[in-house]
Amino acid sequence: MDEISTGLRGVVSAVVGIEDTAIALGSGDVEVLATPRIVAMVEAAAIAALGDRLALTTTSVGTHIDLRHLAPSPIGAVVTASAEVSAVVQRTITFSVEAHMADAVIAEGAHTRVVVRREGFGS
Repeated sequence: MDEISTGLRGVVSAVVGIEDTAIALGSGDVEVLATPRIVAMVEAAAIAALGDRLALTTTSVGTHIDLRHLAPSPIGAVVTASAEVSAVVQRTITFSVEAHMADAVIAEGAHTRVVVRREGFGS
């Protein structure tokens, strides 16, 4: 945890496929990138930001997301999600998150993860 500090950044990119659409995920009835897929992308970017900085006996779990989906992304578009550590308080890590299509911001918000022990988690 000592190696986790503000400014750490993770990025993931994906091409929007039919399986990523609101229709496929049941979150709408249009063939554009679904909000739940953007949520998954910014979570993946947050995990990438942490990299291998957590002890092997721990992991991080998402506990909160506040995301504004600002614009549609069609099938075939390349979308890039980023997450930057904005605060670290004990085991709680807060990220500023964004998703872009080309130069346009398509989503923005905040995401919180908490560091937990792997052993016994979910039992």
